[in-house]
Amino acid sequence: MEKIIITAIDEERGIGKDGDIPWHYSEDMKFFKEKTMGNPVIMGRKTYESLPEDYRPLPGRKNIVLTRSDKSFHESVSKANSLEEAFEVAEEHGDKVFIAGGSSVYEQSLPHVDRIIITEIPDIYDCDRFFPELKDEWKLDETMSLGELEVKEYTKN
Repeated sequence: MEKIIITAIDEERGIGKDGDIPWHYSEDMKFFKEKTMGNPVIMGRKTYESLPEDYRPLPGRKNIVLTRSDKSFHESVSKANSLEEAFEVAEEHGDKVFIAGGSSVYEQSLPHVDRIIITEIPDIYDCDRFFPELKDEWKLDETMSLGELEVKEYTKN
């Protein structure tokens, strides 16, 4: 199964503030939807809870929430206590899985993923969560324009 991180970051690798995304670019939201549709998506509890109610769970995708909480979610959502368990659940639902945040989930996932898709958001926003710095093991494979945004795809060296 191919494991893919998908994220949007500002110029300082910021990804969020107070459980919210501090920018809104419809082209980024459409891109995320197109890429992930029909595939399982792993996210942390706080990321899941930050989704707008109308989009929770993400429609057309198996939502897997990484949490140790005993909190209950929508009946279609799978809970996983570990990243390994989340990957096992994802394998039952497709040959690709997308990891959609937050920062600690990205950090845990980096050693296990095959690809990283980053939408670069112009400017610096007031963020309290950040995407980890990529090490030398990652190489830029592809760059594409998405309106005023740029999407970069990385693979392991």
